[in-house]
Amino acid sequence: MQIHSAEVFAGLHRAGQPLLLANAWDAGSAVAIEAAGAKAIATTSAGVAWSLGVPDAAGLGADRAAAVIGRIVAAVSVPVSADIEAGYGDSPNAVAATVAAVVGAGAVGVNLEDRRDGACLFGAAEQAERLAAARRAASGVPVWINARTDVFLSGTFPSIRAGVADARERAAVYQAAGADSLFVPGLVDLEAIAELAAGPLPVAVMVWPGAPTVSELTAAGVVRISLGSAIAQAAYGLAARAAAELLTNGTYDMTVDGVEYQVMNDALAGVALSAPSRSGHGALAAVAGRSGFGVARG
Repeated sequence: MQIHSAEVFAGLHRAGQPLLLANAWDAGSAVAIEAAGAKAIATTSAGVAWSLGVPDAAGLGADRAAAVIGRIVAAVSVPVSADIEAGYGDSPNAVAATVAAVVGAGAVGVNLEDRRDGACLFGAAEQAERLAAARRAASGVPVWINARTDVFLSGTFPSIRAGVADARERAAVYQAAGADSLFVPGLVDLEAIAELAAGPLPVAVMVWPGAPTVSELTAAGVVRISLGSAIAQAAYGLAARAAAELLTNGTYDMTVDGVEYQVMNDALAGVALSAPSRSGHGALAAVAGRSGFGVARG
């Protein structure tokens, strides 16, 4: 079953029809995202960390990351990919342990980044060893390894051109180590993306308000587009605005577009999950296209 899910997930990475990922951070967000029509779920390390009370890039750890993946896998029927940051340890053995943990929890994809402790980048050869360890740790599951390079986020290079040159070199090394795609968060220059997409690995990008559209990125050749922590940030922004409205105005209008209590409860209770038209998932999907909030409870 997991091998089949991994094969389905791999097949969703297509030039001309990229995989669109609205990243989740817990079972509830994953169920809502699946109900909106998502073909796969990927986690956001930032959202997961924040939901557990720790900062992003602060050592969430393999055990906590895997526990979240296990809950998400149990709640949805689509493939799930795990954001494991830099693998929760510098050594290949640490990366292997983390990959084994999340694959054991049901993940069929991983993001593995090449920034060390949120600071400098691993050398390409060193990161290749870590990627190879990740591949070996998958234990027969054809896990999709999305090799993230922070060339563009880290400010290591003085220009996009210099960053692209380094990213192309890394892509070749990462491919040889077993990576399936090159993830370049921070890069939204369409010409640069197209150049990388013509290289040795398919390209994945991260988007935010103001970034190129899906159609523009598709034309540039990407195979995967993700929102990263954007939905989690928006959710926490809504929490802050709704609280401020209550505390300052004594009104509650900010909560008007929420999911109805019973719809969300049924979806997470696993009511007829295999038949969305009759389940909480089906009702939740309907919510994605309209507004309206039932009476809150609990």
